[in-house]
Amino acid sequence: MSMPSGTELLLIFGIIILMFGAKKIPDLAKGLGQGIKSFKKEMKSDDVEEAGIKTAQNDTPAKKVEPTGTVASTETPKTSQQA
Repeated sequence: MSMPSGTELLLIFGIIILMFGAKKIPDLAKGLGQGIKSFKKEMKSDDVEEAGIKTAQNDTPAKKVEPTGTVASTETPKTSQQA
């Protein structure tokens, strides 16, 4: 399917103006622009949230299996200091 020619585009724009009126077209364009802007904003916030979840999952300490079959944490044990 090819692009419409100049005459066809004028006909399409003429029908749009007849349907909506010349005063409504700027409002429709503004609403469309705001919708696209909010959609992009939500897509970016979803990407940030997913990255945060992946980072939080990567921050959990890894566990290694000892030769005896027990699971040990890779963190160093905390010792309490007594006075």
